Amino acid sequence: QVQLVESGGGSVQAGGSLRLSCAASGRTFSSYTMGWFRQAPGKEREFVAVIHWNGGRTYYADSVKGRFTMSRDNAKNSVYLQMNSLKTEDTAIYYCAAGMVFSTDSDGYDYWGQGTQVTVSS
Repeated sequence: QVQLVESGGGSVQAGGSLRLSCAASGRTFSSYTMGWFRQAPGKEREFVAVIHWNGGRTYYADSVKGRFTMSRDNAKNSVYLQMNSLKTEDTAIYYCAAGMVFSTDSDGYDYWGQGTQVTVSS
């Protein structure tokens, strides 16, 4: 069982930066692939980024590639999403998720956090 709690969301102007954190409980955290997803108002949840259990592999959605960086610290049971050059279209609730498969599909994840709001204004 893994419990996930996101933090770091907020309001920022376009071009700014935010760093999201996701703290996990459970001793098996380091075994899980971790993903970030987001859901904008009126839209379906979409994939943002994923990181392998050992941090050696990452993959990003085209819409965030080059602007967002995902990392993890297994000693701290945490994953992070550094978001730079934010755009208004990045406005959404951001969720972290844990699963056993390196996947861009939300169905591949077993545990989800409650989400943190990111609002980017022009």
